[in-house]
Amino acid sequence: MTVGILGAGAFGTSLSIALSSSNEKLILWTQNHDIFNSVQKLRENQLRLPGYILPQTIIVTNDINKIRECSIVLIAVPMQKLRSLVEAHALILKGKILVACCKGFELLTGLGPTSILEIASTKTAILTGPSFASDLASGFPTALTIASKVEGLAQYIQKELGSEVLRLYWSDDPIGAELGGALKNVVAIGCGVTIGAGYGSSSRAALMTRGYSEILSVAPYFGAKLETLSGLSGLGDLSLTCMSSESRNYRYGLALGKQQSFDKNITVEGASTSSAVILKAKEFKIDTPVMAAINNLVTGQTSLKQAIQSLLSRPQRQE
Repeated sequence: MTVGILGAGAFGTSLSIALSSSNEKLILWTQNHDIFNSVQKLRENQLRLPGYILPQTIIVTNDINKIRECSIVLIAVPMQKLRSLVEAHALILKGKILVACCKGFELLTGLGPTSILEIASTKTAILTGPSFASDLASGFPTALTIASKVEGLAQYIQKELGSEVLRLYWSDDPIGAELGGALKNVVAIGCGVTIGAGYGSSSRAALMTRGYSEILSVAPYFGAKLETLSGLSGLGDLSLTCMSSESRNYRYGLALGKQQSFDKNITVEGASTSSAVILKAKEFKIDTPVMAAINNLVTGQTSLKQAIQSLLSRPQRQE
């Protein structure tokens, strides 16, 4: 079986390395000419994942037609670019098993990744959970959730792609898996802001806990199962992202807290997700003060001082 990966960013590249040991043929597609040339010449993605060599079994291409021979296609592009990619190549992706490897909600529609993949195929799933690209590429054992509403599909993908390095646990709750992966990025920005502004780990822990509580409170409105959010794609991913400087969302929050600039070329899914979730919260009439404060700071609607006050000075009440 041939596996395809669309998107050669840090995560897409690391996935290709992790999957190469258990798949005889793997195709990594990119439309970025600099990345393509770097990998072709050096077998290294110097732009997005420097220091890791891609095995020769990985075929790197900028020709989307190569994906036609793939049975399973993992799509690792930024959330806000997912629709345009799927729509542009819907005929090639039609009927294939499509696995989303991005986190967030589409800003204009509020849809999650698997809903957008359904433009091209009914066989959709999401791969999500606590993982950093460097860990995957290094061969460190990493446990992720593979979730699909299609009966038996998550188990099939688990069997085909799971390995000693990539430990996959299946779920039939893609909405919950998507929700946990999306909202933890928003909370991670807030945790970064807290540390960046000079507050301690205790303040970060308080914010992370209150943020997790908000995730649980909105879950039923989205149709997510609470038990999903206590697993890898929820609490597991939240814990990793909120406490490590390897997280782009956490680093972005650090920069905000320190009132420093941040590299605009680095994808920060939590920024757009914060706006999308606030729109949903208003639609459902849900109170999400932590996420609202983070969104107000990210969008420039409030000052750092006001945001910190909102994040860390919530009314005292029964827990």
